[in-house]
Amino acid sequence: MTTVILAGIDLGGTKIAVAIVEEASGRVLARRQAPTDSHEGPDAVLQRMAALVHTACGDASIAVTELAAVGLGVPGVYDLATGRTHFLPNLAGAWRDVPAGPVLRQALGRPVWLINDARAFVLAETLFGAGRGAHTVVGFTLGTGVGGGIAIGGRLFWGIDGTAGEIGHLTMDPDGPLCTCGNRGCLETYASGVAITAQAVQRLADAPDSLLLHLAGGAAERVTPALVGQAAAAGDAVAQAILAHVTKYLGAGVANMVTTLSPDCVILGGSVANLGEQLLAPVRASVRARCRAIPVDRVRIVQAQLGVDAGAIGAALWAGQQVNQ
Repeated sequence: MTTVILAGIDLGGTKIAVAIVEEASGRVLARRQAPTDSHEGPDAVLQRMAALVHTACGDASIAVTELAAVGLGVPGVYDLATGRTHFLPNLAGAWRDVPAGPVLRQALGRPVWLINDARAFVLAETLFGAGRGAHTVVGFTLGTGVGGGIAIGGRLFWGIDGTAGEIGHLTMDPDGPLCTCGNRGCLETYASGVAITAQAVQRLADAPDSLLLHLAGGAAERVTPALVGQAAAAGDAVAQAILAHVTKYLGAGVANMVTTLSPDCVILGGSVANLGEQLLAPVRASVRARCRAIPVDRVRIVQAQLGVDAGAIGAALWAGQQVNQ
């Protein structure tokens, strides 16, 4: 049986990660990363991606020509048919209508397929991570923003133009905070890393003696999810209030998806999900309390397993699925 080897590229706001992946097992044969330096413009970033793929292939002792396909995970909106990016809000430079797929295809001589980075995460975790063996998976990526995706039978549920799974833009409060998407009260405005920092700035203004403020070096705007978890575990009231606020809305968002799809597995990933049971336990409790028409004892709500490799692995697997369909 021929071993199918793929390359996955995870394009982030600060770094580019590349993985050479064995399709059948999801095993990473080699990995490389470099700063994105998106201020240099799309052409320079695309050249950097191609160079990383070449280097990673060398690390894996294979030629680029041995790759069955290359997947590129992008943090935003793109055109699947043309491989052009439309809107990548976390990257500097003019990324509207950039032919990322065709440029990489020319540079590498291999088929290239684009995918949203959150969908790539969900696909990887479904096939080889926390969702392995589940039929229906809902994934949440809880980082600077909130993204997600849905997989059914080991394949992504795509929706119109690949837009299914924008979980971060579930409306949790029609009169809530203004979201960057233009809506009000999106889940992202309550459960993202940015939302946690905003909560900290608001609450710490009246709590100068808070341990959380001390851990942040006296600057509330430097509060991270990890610091909130550390301070909450030590009994800090402000940190505990922030966690309660986040899990109230995240729990309701997860419950909405569970009621809608009745999935086998819900996976939480990203920097906020690194809070572990401090986040998972109250979210599970919320789902049990809210989902009255679903057998919630059969729904696993778990933390992601693949760590920083998930995006690149998922992009590679996506490319493999496109070649094989």
